[in-house]
Amino acid sequence: MTDQIKIMVIDDEQIMRDGCARILSEHGWSVLPAENGSVGLAKLQESPKEIDIILLDLMMPGMSGMEVLEKVQALDDTLLVIIITGYATVASAVEAMKKGAYDFIAKPFTPDQLRIVIKRALERRRLQREAEFLRSERERSLRDVATEKSRVKTIINCMGDGILVCDRDSCIVLVNPAAGRMLEIPESRLLGNFVSQSNFPLELSKTIEESQKAGDSAYTSISQELIIGKAQEMFLRAHTAPVRNDLSEIMGTVTVLQDISYLKELDKMKSEFIAMVAHELRAPIATVEQQLTVILGGMAGELTEKQEQLIARAKERTKGVLILIKDLLDLSKIEAGKMVQYKEPLSLAEVIPRAVEMMKSDAIEKNIHIVFVPPPRISLIQADRDSMEGIFTNLISNAVKYTPAGGRVTITLNDHDGFVKISVADTGIGIKSEDIPHIFDKFYRVKSIETRQIVGTGLGLTIVKSIVEAHLGTISLESTEGKGTTFTVLLPKIADMTSCRENI
Repeated sequence: MTDQIKIMVIDDEQIMRDGCARILSEHGWSVLPAENGSVGLAKLQESPKEIDIILLDLMMPGMSGMEVLEKVQALDDTLLVIIITGYATVASAVEAMKKGAYDFIAKPFTPDQLRIVIKRALERRRLQREAEFLRSERERSLRDVATEKSRVKTIINCMGDGILVCDRDSCIVLVNPAAGRMLEIPESRLLGNFVSQSNFPLELSKTIEESQKAGDSAYTSISQELIIGKAQEMFLRAHTAPVRNDLSEIMGTVTVLQDISYLKELDKMKSEFIAMVAHELRAPIATVEQQLTVILGGMAGELTEKQEQLIARAKERTKGVLILIKDLLDLSKIEAGKMVQYKEPLSLAEVIPRAVEMMKSDAIEKNIHIVFVPPPRISLIQADRDSMEGIFTNLISNAVKYTPAGGRVTITLNDHDGFVKISVADTGIGIKSEDIPHIFDKFYRVKSIETRQIVGTGLGLTIVKSIVEAHLGTISLESTEGKGTTFTVLLPKIADMTSCRENI
């Protein structure tokens, strides 16, 4: 509404125009007089939005009030027109109201009657403008929402990552072209369909269903890797999370798909490169070690004490390099899925003593007592014999290395709830709590004063864990700093291998 109310009076009688101006001006309302319909319409066309109310006489020479009303309605049908009429023409006033006039006032009228009619019209005008404002705001909001939806849709459609949004009934309500391309399913077959009908990978469908039933669970998302395609495999990483409202009720799920095929290819190239380099280095390094052994044996002539020390140190370093090369080659075989080549029914009661025998000389040198007493009867496992020997040689070797002189290494073997359980416990230096979560990471080594002189590659436990998992087993550890460490391996018994595979 404008700062000052403007009322136009269209009447051919000067006295009527002046009288209305005087009455209305007392309230601070501005009055714009017009002596006939043509003048009034001309002024209205100059500033149509500034006029709030029109007082219009029906009986005027030239253009009649009814004609003026029609033209006003054509200019602005929201403009309030109050008809001024004599008692003899009330019927005409009623007819005018049918054609759009707001009200009428009969001549002669008192100042109070005029003020009442004007105030009523102004209240109507206020409500009218408020409604108009709300309507324009609603239209603007709808335009903003439409613009925002269009903007969001454009952004989502241009994203390189796939986006998949489902409602609480697992119906797909939003999907972008990248998701259709990654899943190799046309976008038209995804949008509006249920997850169960969309030919998704089984693990992805299961994850979406689980997210819908998360309830009060605190997890935010589930990440998994998917393999898509048969002729040419595509590797995807899928992050699925529930979408909640303000009351923490699950309204649906959102899944973000990322193509990680290039990362897999890069990792494969890296592994192949490491394997190639390790393989090419093994032969010359082994030759160097053999030649150093020959020199230390005195076959190339007598050595001074200083020479013998230097060559012995070089031989020890060469041996460390060969161990690293062996670990790198083993890791490459594991990553290529070639480490566990041949599985057979196997008793660990036969394998573990051989690993103990291999470590006996190192244990005797440090006065460490290795104890292994097999049970009378132990179940068989389906396993690769060489891999099993590698596991326990590594665990027992570590136990001996990290146990001070005079310590003890105890190996136990028994059946445990469908598994064969093997524990390798030592009385060594133990592992700090902050190091335990990283102990199976590649190239990770605990750094302390006690471990500074112990040679190692940081790959042994990584390889052990990979071999155990390749046999559908698990490995865990418990350790107290300064008191020792216990590694526990669980491997499924032959009778339980089938059910174990179904659970994996």
